[in-house]
Amino acid sequence: VSPTFCVPPPPRDGAGHSSWRMRVRAWTLAVAGVLLVVAGTVLLLVTPAIMRRQVKANVQIDPASGMAYTMWRDIPVPFYMSLYFFEVKNPQEILRGEKPVLVQRGPYIYREYRQKSNITFHNNNTVSYREYRRYYFYPDGSAGNESDEIVLPNMLALSAALMVEDWPYALKLIFSTALKTFNETPFIKKTVKEIMWGYDDPLIDFLNRIFPGIIPFKGKFGLFAEMNNSDTGLFTVHTGVDNITKVHVIDNWNGIKKVNYWHSEQCNMIDGTAGEMWPPFLTPSNLLTFYSPDSCRTLELVFQKSDWTFDIPTFRYVAPKTMFANGTVFPPNQGFCPCRQSGVLNVSTCRHNSQVFISHPHFYNGDPVLWEAVDGLHPSEKDHALFIDIHPLTGIPLNVSIKLQLSLYIKAVQGITETGNIQPVLLPLLWFDESGTIDGPAVNTFYYFMVVLPVICQYLQYILLSAGCVLVVVALALGIVHLKKQVPHRKKVSGIATVSREVTERSLLLPADAANTSLGQARYLMD
Repeated sequence: VSPTFCVPPPPRDGAGHSSWRMRVRAWTLAVAGVLLVVAGTVLLLVTPAIMRRQVKANVQIDPASGMAYTMWRDIPVPFYMSLYFFEVKNPQEILRGEKPVLVQRGPYIYREYRQKSNITFHNNNTVSYREYRRYYFYPDGSAGNESDEIVLPNMLALSAALMVEDWPYALKLIFSTALKTFNETPFIKKTVKEIMWGYDDPLIDFLNRIFPGIIPFKGKFGLFAEMNNSDTGLFTVHTGVDNITKVHVIDNWNGIKKVNYWHSEQCNMIDGTAGEMWPPFLTPSNLLTFYSPDSCRTLELVFQKSDWTFDIPTFRYVAPKTMFANGTVFPPNQGFCPCRQSGVLNVSTCRHNSQVFISHPHFYNGDPVLWEAVDGLHPSEKDHALFIDIHPLTGIPLNVSIKLQLSLYIKAVQGITETGNIQPVLLPLLWFDESGTIDGPAVNTFYYFMVVLPVICQYLQYILLSAGCVLVVVALALGIVHLKKQVPHRKKVSGIATVSREVTERSLLLPADAANTSLGQARYLMD
C-alpha cells in the first residue's frame, strides 16, 4: 500500500510529525472529495428520475394528486374574450355591387368563467365531465359599452336567402315577401349586446311556421346566444393513472370518437386533448393536438421557439400555415371541402348550413384575394397569430391566445330582391381573442415546485461535483509534495546507514584504540 494513504502513528521527532500531519490532511481531503463527487454524481443521476416521478404523480387526473387536479377542475387561469367587430360603412354601395368598406370596432371584452360539472370517474382510467362557460361584460378594459350600435350584415336574412336559392320561384317569392313584411334589410344596426346574446326577430317565428327546419333554433338570434351558460359537450378523457402519456387525451366526445361533418376519415377524427392541458414531457417534435367543438374539428399547433413566461421555461406553439389551407394547397385538408380560397374553413355543415367560415383574423395566412376583396383589413402576425405558451415538463399552458374570425359568405340571390346586386364576397363579421394567463397564488406555487426546486437541485449537484473535484486535486497535490520531501530524507538516512555499517565492519578488523577512534568519527558524521 502506498505510504501516502497509510497513516502510521505519529513519530516523536519534529520533522516526522510534520510529515505525518501532511499525510493525514491529504488522506482526509481525498476521502472528503471522493464522497462529494459520489454525492454529486448520485444527485445528477437521481434528480431527473425523481422529477419525472413527481410530475407523473401530480399531473394525472386524480383527486389525490393535489395541485394538478385542482388546476384541472377549477382552472386558475382567468380567461378573457376580446371581440372586434367589422362595422360596414357603405351598406348601400354594397347593394349596388361595390366593394365593402369595413372599420374595426373594439375590443369589447368579456370575462369568461369555466366550471366543470358532472365529473364521473370510470373503471377504465377515464373521467367524464361537462364544462360550462359564462360570460360577463368587462367594461374596464373595453373600448366601448354593450349599448354601442354597430352596422353588420343581417346574418339571419342573408343566410336564409342562400338556403332558399335553389327553391322554386314561387317559394322564393313568398320568402322575399316575408322579408319585406318584417322590414328585414340586408344590413342592420344592433347593439353589441344584441349581436352577442340575441334579439327578438319575428322572421324566426315565421320561418319556423311556414318553412319548418330551415333554421334550427327558436326565440332570439345572436352570434353567441348558444354559448353563454352552456357546455361544449360531454368529454371523456384519460386520467393518466395507467399511462401518463395519455393524460388529458380524449377517449370520446358525446359518446363518439369521430364526427360526421367532413368528407374523410382523417378530418372527422376526434384527436388530442380538450385544449386545456396536455401530457407532460413535451419535446419540440411534439404537436399540440386538441379537438375544438366550436370549430367542429381537430386542430394542431406546431412548435415555434423556446421561451420564458414569468421566469418559467416554456415552449411556444403556433398555428401552421396549413391549418385553414384548402385541399389544393394542402391535400390532407381536402376532406374539409368544398373549399373557397386557401385560408378559410367552411363550417356550414356543423353550423346549421349557414354560410359561416372561420379563419385567422383579417384573413392572416390566407390567400391575399380574401383580404383584398374588402377595404379595412390589415393582417399581421403580431396582432392576429394565435399561440400557446406551455410548460413542457408538465404540459400545463401558462399563456394562451386563441384568435379566430367569423365571416359570412354573401351574394345576390335571384328572386330575392332584398339582396340587390351584392357581389359574391366573404365578408368578415368579427374576430375574437380568447386569452388567459396563469396568475395569482397558482403561478407562485407552480414557480416554486417546477422551477425553484429543480434549479436548486441542479446547482447543488454541480457544486458537490466541483467541490469534490477540487478537494481530490488538493489531496493529490499534498501527496505529491509529501513524496518529494520524502526522497531527500530517505537518501540521507540511507547514506548514514551505509557509513555506519562500513565503520562497524572496519572496527572489527582494527585494534581497540583504532576501533574506538573510527566509531567516534562515525558518531560525529551521524551527528
